[in-house]
Amino acid sequence: MGKPDTRRLDREIHKANRKLAAVRERELWPLDSRERRAVMRAAARGGYRLHRGESTGRAETAMDTAWQAAETRLTAEITALQTERQRIVTEAAKGKAARKSSGWW
Repeated sequence: MGKPDTRRLDREIHKANRKLAAVRERELWPLDSRERRAVMRAAARGGYRLHRGESTGRAETAMDTAWQAAETRLTAEITALQTERQRIVTEAAKGKAARKSSGWW
């Protein structure tokens, strides 16, 4: 048996890292619907208050909170994928070590 098959996990980790980089650049495409609604709602509220000549502090805070939540979600997803990948690699290494040690010479 060769190396453990981690291509699927590697691909998912790569996609999640791309999404995290996009969220840090404030792009909307990697957000899920709940996060996208929160960002758009905060933008609309801020625009309304700006048009009325009022402070946009709460809207800016709400938008920052929504972006931070998306970043936290993606970071947790990456960590979970990396943990799963490490588990698979470790499991394969244990199996290989067990096979090598079971030889009689």
